[in-house]
Amino acid sequence: MADPATDTTDEAPLEPDLPICDPHHHLWRRPDNPYLLDDFLRDVSGGHRIVSSVAVECGAMYRETGPPELRPVGETEFLEGIAVESARAETAERDPSTSLRYAQGERGRPLPAVAAAIVAYADLALGDGVAAVLEAHLEASPGRLRGIRYSTMWDASDSYRSVPRPGLLRDAAVRKGFARLQPLGLSFDAWLYHPQLSELVELARDFPETSIILDHIGGPLGLGPYEGRRDEVFRAWSADMAALSSCPNVVLKLGGVGSLRSGYDWHTRQPRPGSAELAEAMRPCFEFCIEKFGAGRCMFESNFPVDRVSYSYVSVWNAFKIITRGCSEADRNTLFHDTAARVYRLVE
Repeated sequence: MADPATDTTDEAPLEPDLPICDPHHHLWRRPDNPYLLDDFLRDVSGGHRIVSSVAVECGAMYRETGPPELRPVGETEFLEGIAVESARAETAERDPSTSLRYAQGERGRPLPAVAAAIVAYADLALGDGVAAVLEAHLEASPGRLRGIRYSTMWDASDSYRSVPRPGLLRDAAVRKGFARLQPLGLSFDAWLYHPQLSELVELARDFPETSIILDHIGGPLGLGPYEGRRDEVFRAWSADMAALSSCPNVVLKLGGVGSLRSGYDWHTRQPRPGSAELAEAMRPCFEFCIEKFGAGRCMFESNFPVDRVSYSYVSVWNAFKIITRGCSEADRNTLFHDTAARVYRLVE
């Protein structure tokens, strides 16, 4: 299989002047697989006009000491440091001897504002006790923290990574913790699998003032008991997504299809699939989302480096551009940049 760390220029970027905010990627310092600012800049260096990004929690870089509920604040401190480093690189003269030579500055463009917004983790099951954790996150990143992601993905199949128990979005303590977000101006990034979408519909209707961002189009599954049943999964997923579209406080991230849970074999292929094949596979779900939610409630995402196992950064953004060729210029600007910038309140 091609090395995903270097396979980033397999295609020329389509419409390279279209501004993009990448509203979902991760950064971490893991001994066996680091993915830091330089690594992200290398991935975005293929020619798309990435102007900003949102860094989302991934359970990394926690504090090693202190109260367990406050240890995730270490990830926010880490991401804030990355954001400061990125901002410094934006304003400093670029030194071609440094690893930042991979960045968009090589193409005569400003470097992207990486981690211009941060989405952190807090254990909402703490109920009212989560308030102190939220305040600590805000103190760690007073200008960039925008929301909390509390993952609730669960499936009975052992083909998937799941939280310890199902039904967390209906749990009374979790809902008490959730109620603490909106008064602090924080949004909620939801991550679950498609059979759980009805839980999110209930939550969105019960808390209409809280901004909810659904990651990875609600996680349609394609492994284990769902393998070979893509049409059936689409019918179940689309029915629940149609119900979710009636909740005006919910917006979607269009992406995450490169994760292995989707059931495609792209991670095994050499060469990896190009943008035309990716667009064909992603089109049914993405077009349905745009039709039901409207461009103003949808945003494209990379989900790198997780999806990096399946395709390159250039190819996936090319696929998004192919899918939206029939959209108006205004809608495309909204899908690729404006929705994310508005929802995460970016100042670029």
